[in-house]
Amino acid sequence: MRKKTKILVVDDESIVRESLHDWLGSVGYDVVTAESGEDALLIIKQKKIKIMLADLIMPGIDGIELMKKARKIVPTISTVIITAHGTIQTAITAIREGAYDYVEKPFCPEKVELLIKNLIEHQDLIEENISLRRKVEEKYLFEGIIAKSPKMVKIFELIKTVAPTSATVLIIGDTGTGKEVVARAIHHQGQRRNQPFIATSCAALPETLLESELFGHEKGSFTGAVERKKGKFEAADKGTLFLDEIGEINANTQIHLLRALEEKKITRVGSNEEIDVDVRVITATNRNLRSMVRQEQFREDLYYRLNVVTIELPPLRDRREDILPLAEHFLKKYGKENNKSIKNFSPEVVEFMLNYSWPGNVRELENMIERGIILSKQNAITLAELPQDIVYPAPHEGKTIEAVMRKHILNVLKETKGNITKAAKILGIRRMTLYNKLKKYDYTVNKLDS
Repeated sequence: MRKKTKILVVDDESIVRESLHDWLGSVGYDVVTAESGEDALLIIKQKKIKIMLADLIMPGIDGIELMKKARKIVPTISTVIITAHGTIQTAITAIREGAYDYVEKPFCPEKVELLIKNLIEHQDLIEENISLRRKVEEKYLFEGIIAKSPKMVKIFELIKTVAPTSATVLIIGDTGTGKEVVARAIHHQGQRRNQPFIATSCAALPETLLESELFGHEKGSFTGAVERKKGKFEAADKGTLFLDEIGEINANTQIHLLRALEEKKITRVGSNEEIDVDVRVITATNRNLRSMVRQEQFREDLYYRLNVVTIELPPLRDRREDILPLAEHFLKKYGKENNKSIKNFSPEVVEFMLNYSWPGNVRELENMIERGIILSKQNAITLAELPQDIVYPAPHEGKTIEAVMRKHILNVLKETKGNITKAAKILGIRRMTLYNKLKKYDYTVNKLDS
């Protein structure tokens, strides 16, 4: 236990203040008290408060409003709400606004002590992550890729192995996993590092213009071709050409691409002249090319030509060790770009980032942090700056794992007659996690009995 942790108890009832002061003080904490929200704010400005226990209902500033004001002064302060109105909705409201947890009056001192102990462990973990983030960018930076997870370390080794060769590389991964970043890493680790790296998306142009984009065209070869144009292959000569969304190219372009790879020659649209090109090709896709080959949507010979070496990027949800290092990198990047001195994430944001599924992968994380930087008026990003439909998603039905989980949770709550503590124990989850689930399902105790 951290003996010097400073705790502020705020309650308009002297017996509550005194009992918590004496009990928590007796087990080694540094406890100060305030009888109003106004007094509490003065103390927070003067002392390094780590944890605040605040009564929900007080004259003047109530507990939730006090919590909000306190976090503007000390963004890392953690709040436990004290309430005699311990309904699920009260708990959900408090936690949704940023409280760590809540305790009901009359409370058991031992339970409050255990809650404080768990909260300190939670804070220690957050602080450890913040400390590590300060060092992690240099330690885990590899050619623009920030990662420390075992899966990504293996990919780093594969990049180092394949980069010095001339082999074509196929990068497979969900949208937003960083396929182009990996392609650039291969280029910069290879012998062509001082030559051009040209990137293009095969899905960004209509089929009629894609061949012109890749291989160039002659003046007058089609409507709008007002002058001769070199394509990406010529622009990347002696260097690397990265073709993203390779699964989107049509059959005709597939033939020409195969020829370029096998013969190292291209022909501009509207020309019969062959042009020699020396280009290393790296491709990427989020589609299953092998399945497309079976369905005769993609040439088998081209597939094997592209797939000399495959690098499969895991989604961000499968490499959670990388979330905080990436988040710190984007925090610095967009803080600098937007001229804002935002140095941290609130503990709740850290917990959210570590538990969110990130369907949009690294790109979604980057966009979310950029949004938080822009919207934040404090020196830390809080849940309020994140997209609320993601932080607090609406309930949904369907034969999914989430639907099965929802049904199980509600059944357990019915069996315990709405007792949150018992239900959380049976489910093997924290009360805060259960509150978040109930908030997501938009259920209250009364609804459980309906």
